[in-house]
Amino acid sequence: MNKPRIGIVCLVRKTFDFETAFKLYQERTKLIEEDKTVDWFNYNEMVIDPSDAEKASLYLLDNRVDAVILVSATFHLGHLALTINNLVRKPLLLWGFDELPYDGGKIRLNSVCGVNLNASNLYKGGSDNYIVHVGNELDEDFITAIKMKVAIENAKVGLIGYRADGFFNVGVDELHLYKELGTLITHYELNDLFSGEVDDAKFEKEKENVLKTFDTSKLNEFQINQVAKLCVLATNFVKKEGLDVLAIRCWPEFAKNYGVSPCAMMSILQSRGILLACEGDIEAALSMVLVRAAGEATPFMADLSQVNYKENFALLWHDGVAPCNLWNGICKRSLETYFAGGKGVTADFVLKSGDMSILRIDTARGKTRVFYVEGKAVDMNKELSGTYAKVIFDYHIKDIIDTVVYTGVAHHVIMGYTKYQTAIKYLARIKNWEIIDIDSKKY
Repeated sequence: MNKPRIGIVCLVRKTFDFETAFKLYQERTKLIEEDKTVDWFNYNEMVIDPSDAEKASLYLLDNRVDAVILVSATFHLGHLALTINNLVRKPLLLWGFDELPYDGGKIRLNSVCGVNLNASNLYKGGSDNYIVHVGNELDEDFITAIKMKVAIENAKVGLIGYRADGFFNVGVDELHLYKELGTLITHYELNDLFSGEVDDAKFEKEKENVLKTFDTSKLNEFQINQVAKLCVLATNFVKKEGLDVLAIRCWPEFAKNYGVSPCAMMSILQSRGILLACEGDIEAALSMVLVRAAGEATPFMADLSQVNYKENFALLWHDGVAPCNLWNGICKRSLETYFAGGKGVTADFVLKSGDMSILRIDTARGKTRVFYVEGKAVDMNKELSGTYAKVIFDYHIKDIIDTVVYTGVAHHVIMGYTKYQTAIKYLARIKNWEIIDIDSKKY
């Protein structure tokens, strides 16, 4: 994953305690730069007048930053943020420090007023690409939002085959995606995957892993071998093509032409951090990229499959593709053949409990929207085939279902065991995406 490149600039005015303010700035940026998941570009000079802002802008441009943190260390001239915004044109965090103790009755920083000035100028000047933060600690949600932005704009996305038959709602306008996300999709045929070479040693290692990871008592030798072979083929394919995420048309042709469906393979490889989306769903694949960038190592695609309005829960289920490392450790983790006329070979287990969230980028009627909600996966018995979690959301499940169906959200969501609500709101603002709001109940 590409590391974001973030610039930091200190804005001050000499009519305030600017020397103390700059010292605070240096202390705080030194701590910030300890985070090695970001490439930091600290313009370590005070920006006081418009010519300083121009010099800072050239520094940011030379270093090709993805975002800029504008620190109003004191109140300052309104020219400064406008100049940097005009020249650099990247998302901005307008950061104001908490006020220092008064010195003889005089305000020392007036930092928040500087943030207010910048926000007002930018808004009235037609720019909405800013986030505001006040406090002595960096807003980590802004950093997460920029990580997500950089990840999705630079993701190499592959599609094997096409969307699943009849799933019109997961089809995409590729040039709209390019316009909104900067994403280009590389197309492949199913045979491009099937026809790869399989090294004997790698095959034996994968077969050993399949037998160690799952109860395979319901599979025959051919099915076990095909799963192991497919693990090698898919790993090689993703690596060779340099893909960040791959969407696969996993039915109906896959099982017919290869002998088993890819579900078990997807469960295994996703546990290793390879992002794979079912049923040719490109926007689900892109949502996976976002969830990974937000901190979830092994996100996966699920259906809002079964709901119980009376007991207020949902079952997030899919045909046995959830990463096998998310198994609850209690039930039997097995491979089954109920799907695709006995050729399914899906993973079967209950997912672990814990805090979770679901996300989907979803385009409809020419608008890019984002749907996000948090909840908790709770314990349940293994009662059916596939991979699934029983979830109690922060909203009543009827409100969630009503929101999904009356705003046309597709039937796949990306689940992960991490929460990033503020970060996704920041990203939606920066990208000018519509947030599908459960509270609005517009339906």
